[in-house]
Amino acid sequence: MHEKLGVKIMIDIKLIRENKELVKENIQKKFQEEKLPLVDEVYELDIKVREAQTKADGLKADKNKMSSEIGKLMQEKKIDEANHIKEKIKEMTDEITKLETIQDETNKRIKEIMMVIPNIMDPSVPIGRDDSENVEVQRFGEALVPLYEIPYHADIISGVAGMDKEAAGRTSGEGFYYLLGDIARLHEAMIAYARDFMIDHGFTYAIPPFMIHGDVVTGVMSFPEMEAMMYKIEGEDLYLIGTSEHSMIGRFKDQIIKKEQLPIQMTSYSPCFRKEGGSHGLEERGLYRVHQFEKQEMIVICEPEESMKWYDKMWNLTVEIFRNFDIPVRQLECCSGDLADLKVKSCDIEAWSPRQKKYFEVASCSNLGDAQARRLGIRVKGEKGTYYLHTLNNTVVATPRGLIALIENNYQEDGSIKIPKVLQSYMGGKEKIEKK
Repeated sequence: MHEKLGVKIMIDIKLIRENKELVKENIQKKFQEEKLPLVDEVYELDIKVREAQTKADGLKADKNKMSSEIGKLMQEKKIDEANHIKEKIKEMTDEITKLETIQDETNKRIKEIMMVIPNIMDPSVPIGRDDSENVEVQRFGEALVPLYEIPYHADIISGVAGMDKEAAGRTSGEGFYYLLGDIARLHEAMIAYARDFMIDHGFTYAIPPFMIHGDVVTGVMSFPEMEAMMYKIEGEDLYLIGTSEHSMIGRFKDQIIKKEQLPIQMTSYSPCFRKEGGSHGLEERGLYRVHQFEKQEMIVICEPEESMKWYDKMWNLTVEIFRNFDIPVRQLECCSGDLADLKVKSCDIEAWSPRQKKYFEVASCSNLGDAQARRLGIRVKGEKGTYYLHTLNNTVVATPRGLIALIENNYQEDGSIKIPKVLQSYMGGKEKIEKK
């Protein structure tokens, strides 16, 4: 009955049907009390639509039975009886049409509600109202502050003639930049190393489409997120991707994946485009908040019982890469109020900034359970039938934020930038970038 709804909602409606208090408790833990009445509304609407379905099915069965009698009555010359049954069939047809209209209208409202009822969080998610209550789990590497001053990253880059934001302002406006010379090369070296690292760990490399249709966007993220992040191509059903996860997961839309193909492990490169709003004072001079950046991403599609194992493996891969760049990092567990509605569990990897003497986000790992798969219709056929898979995504390296972390943590007192050993072969053997 709800198959058509299944590809566009976050949780199975059976959960509300059988345990709506669990759904309400999850909403309360996310501090979204305004959504609580929606659970009761969809519960009642579900009863209404199932009752209409049952009644319509009964009428259709009776109608078919009566229709088969008409021919027999006509053969027996019982014209009046046949016409009487025809009238009854017409009344039943009208009633079935009314019931189907009720179903359509009710299903539409159910879908609207189910699109905003959040996914069920993992029990391990810490409870908190917003990102200020996210929980540090562990640190990797010693967060040091050198005896000499670390300049602002834009000044470090300018010192090696590596950036031109003024010209980008003329060509494209605020939030864009030119990277030049060895800094541009270092930027690409990080992406190339991340690509090869992921391939060596068994992930298939991909370059996806950089624009996707609206139904893919709403399949992978919530509408408020879409409005805040995505650039739409005017006059076309196309959006510039904010991350390659969107087109990578979208690749499997409406597919039944063979069990022997699981797990699907892929790493993808793409430019990313985002509507970054707000003013951040000094940071606006640099590369913290930009409309365009590049990223190496990883996604996994797997059996439901394996998704938490993959979650831990994925964020650990990012930690390993940043430690190979000589960057101290920490894992920060996202609390319930900071968890996007589609996510089951999420954490950020934050890099140490010796200039600011604090950590800042450079990567994010998320387990979305079957929410994206349910919206996009990504399934597998197993021994117990066809069911939805779990999807996960994680940043491998995103520049220029990752570049900022590398520059600050490898800045030398003489104004040069030490190139981490793992990147030197990607930089033609260079060991450092000299101050100009």
